Amino acid sequence: MLDSATSSSGSLQGIRVIDLTRVISGPFCTQMLGDHGAEVIKVEPPGRGDIVRSQGNMVNGFSWYFAQFNRNKRSLTLDLRQEEGKAVLSRLLEDADVLVENFRPGVMARMGFSDEVLRERFPHLVVGRINGFGSSGPYRDRPAYDFIAQAMSGFMGVNGHESGEPMRAAPPISDMVASQNLAFGISAALVRRERTGQGDIVETALTNGLISMMGYLAAEYFATGEVPKRTGNDHPMLYPYGLFQASDGEVAIAPSNDNMVQRFLGALDRLELLDDERFSDNRRRMNNREALREILNREIAQRSVAEWIDHFNEAGVPCGRVHDLHETFEDPQVREQQMALELDQGVHGRVPTTGFPVKMSEAPAAIHHPVPELGEHTEEILAALGLADAERGALRDKGVI
Repeated sequence: MLDSATSSSGSLQGIRVIDLTRVISGPFCTQMLGDHGAEVIKVEPPGRGDIVRSQGNMVNGFSWYFAQFNRNKRSLTLDLRQEEGKAVLSRLLEDADVLVENFRPGVMARMGFSDEVLRERFPHLVVGRINGFGSSGPYRDRPAYDFIAQAMSGFMGVNGHESGEPMRAAPPISDMVASQNLAFGISAALVRRERTGQGDIVETALTNGLISMMGYLAAEYFATGEVPKRTGNDHPMLYPYGLFQASDGEVAIAPSNDNMVQRFLGALDRLELLDDERFSDNRRRMNNREALREILNREIAQRSVAEWIDHFNEAGVPCGRVHDLHETFEDPQVREQQMALELDQGVHGRVPTTGFPVKMSEAPAAIHHPVPELGEHTEEILAALGLADAERGALRDKGVI
């Protein structure tokens, strides 16, 4: 029997997660579960661990890239290619609530942990998995990374300018979306288990997650049969809406309906533009977008970004400055929302990390553990599992741990 780890608070307190994931899709999911109180045991190959441990900028011998996705976890090294390693995993699953993996479809079955085996041996277990395309269909065995998912989901096809090539989003958005979807699915399955006593198998895919985000663009395609064009920073259905040029930079302005457009043009003292037949409604403004853009940029170029931000917000017009990351993390609103935190990583010093996106009043997310060193908790976890010193020594001698 595996004893509880150091107590933590949060909505998922008492939930034990066995994390077989690596890189981003999966680790971000299990980090979110850990942020909300779950005990997360990150299982890593002995000697090398998650490959992200050696990627990105290394500061004091520590990957800050790895730190972004692996706080609130404990690390257990375990060679799952060896039978002894699989036996240890089985013992871990007996007392676990959740197993999360992001292997290609079929890998878990070849290891001896097929869906049928998991259901039979661990009927209480919620199994969460992330892959590229789903575990069925002609692409199930294809390798996939974020760039491929962005390309094949239609997401990249609507980003960029019409005259240029399709563009990817800079962050690995399909990994992040799939992780968030999986965290939600696991939480839903745990609620169901409270009623039924039965676990579930929850799957998300990089490509599926991005397709689900196409939303209103897909609705227009379904309604008209027309493939949406790339519109750069302009809204595909509304105008004026996008980036406009102030005297010292760009202002993002987003009047999302006719009422907002009136506020916007009123703030510019150009309400008469709505009497111009070219701009009298949204359809005409879309058809004459470049002409209206030229007029608006002439007006907005008369003042600075800061002046317009104050002026438009006072008028109730949604707007904002285009921040780089330095400006983002220095912004007083971001600071108030605590969207940048620091981890105390001992000999590695203090490591900045992004904050908690979900705010809860009664059981808020918190940092319960810093990012673990590779295998830092192996002895502790295996001893709590009931393995004697001699058994642990034998596993270490054979390279299983």
